Amino acid sequence: MTDLAARPAEVSGRDARHAALPAWRLLLRRPAFIVGAVILIFWIVCAIFGTAIAPHDPTQPQLLATNQPLSAAHWFGTDQLGRDVFSRVIVGSRAILIVAPLATVLGTVLGTALGLALGYLGGVLDALVGRLVEALLALPAVIIIFLFIVAVGATSLTEIVVIGFIFTPLIARTVRSAVQVESQLDYLPAARLLGDGRARVMFAEILPNVMPTVLVEFTVRLGYAIFTVATLAFLGFGVDPSTPNWGSDIYANYGVIGAGYWWETLFPALAIASLVVAINLVADSIERVLAG
Repeated sequence: MTDLAARPAEVSGRDARHAALPAWRLLLRRPAFIVGAVILIFWIVCAIFGTAIAPHDPTQPQLLATNQPLSAAHWFGTDQLGRDVFSRVIVGSRAILIVAPLATVLGTVLGTALGLALGYLGGVLDALVGRLVEALLALPAVIIIFLFIVAVGATSLTEIVVIGFIFTPLIARTVRSAVQVESQLDYLPAARLLGDGRARVMFAEILPNVMPTVLVEFTVRLGYAIFTVATLAFLGFGVDPSTPNWGSDIYANYGVIGAGYWWETLFPALAIASLVVAINLVADSIERVLAG
């Protein structure tokens, strides 16, 4: 009887200790997070030090070594111009890992600020801006991005700004819902009684409590941004064909798959897939830990 009575107390004590652990330690206990983080760190290292890691010059054609299969000299083979596919995959991570994170940061900052204002202030502002946000969300995001880029010009800065603005209403809608939940809690009237202004209440009181939502939104949108940047490169927007880029390399080589040169398209596609899967694993782990 003593052992049976002690077991619930032991289990509850273990649960309490588990709940008391910092979030980062809980994340490190999740295999999915570890796998995703390792893959993500690998690609970040490639983006920063790619030219030093790559065994060959990724931009140098070798016309006597075109379309060579996988070998000890060329781990991922060569493409139609004789360029080393492995080197282009390693260095090609840089373009996506510059544009996609910056666009996501821009969209997260703007979307969080807008969501805070809509959720806390409400009233006419929420009604007017909310209708505008719904109108924007009704339009296909890819079409809007294409229209802006065609009108303004395809550059990395344009992609960052356009994708960031497309993400803004999406993130604002999620943050707005989280702020409305927080607005029902008792600490906000107490803060107002202490004389805190609206800006202080929103950014000093509410924002820290909705940061888990913002963090999850950032990681989820980052995956979408990577796909968007790769798609734009695949369609030839703002890409120098000689510069290593996963999307443009897929476009340049997918036509020769039927001739048996599958490696020229497969490895850039796997690179995109691995990066997106890694981010989704990290995002899912963060969301589960923060949800308790």
